[in-house]
Amino acid sequence: MLILALLCAVVVYGLDQGTKALVERTMTLGQQIPVIDGLLQWHYILNPGAAFSMGEGFTWVFTAIMAIVSVGILVYLPRVRSLAWALSLGLVLGGATGNLTDRLLRWPGFPNGHVVDFIHVQGFAVFNVADSGVVVGVILTATLILFGREPDGTRSGRDRPGTEGTGSAEAPRTDSAQDRVVDHDSSAGDASSEGAAR
Repeated sequence: MLILALLCAVVVYGLDQGTKALVERTMTLGQQIPVIDGLLQWHYILNPGAAFSMGEGFTWVFTAIMAIVSVGILVYLPRVRSLAWALSLGLVLGGATGNLTDRLLRWPGFPNGHVVDFIHVQGFAVFNVADSGVVVGVILTATLILFGREPDGTRSGRDRPGTEGTGSAEAPRTDSAQDRVVDHDSSAGDASSEGAAR
């Protein structure tokens, strides 16, 4: 699953950096190109904030957060045994490292570099491929947690080793007083019969 997650991250990262480079070569800052009239357009901007242009005054904070998230995912990935978890973490990793690259290398420089955004859903926001990867990955992760899917491929508390049969074990047998009386009478009858036979 580690290889799958890393492959997913590489694909997202490559698409993100590739599309950003293409936008920088073919568009001027602030230019807008209609794609679907009234719905979608390319709009080249430089974003100092987080995803969807939020928190523009705290660029270095988002740089630190993305670095921590990226390292955390890389450390955790070897434990993942679930296909869905591998994909979700790969999406987040690819998106986080894509925007982190911009923070580190683009103008005005480390750690306050501005992120290239160009996908403009009208009436919503301007974002990029990395933002999309992070958002989709987080939504998938939240869904997996909601439905109790663990990163090791099990379902919360149900499929783990050592939990089979819990809750279905038979309760210890407790003999009632009536059963004990019957057993006592039966034993007495057997003793009497044995004595008479002698």
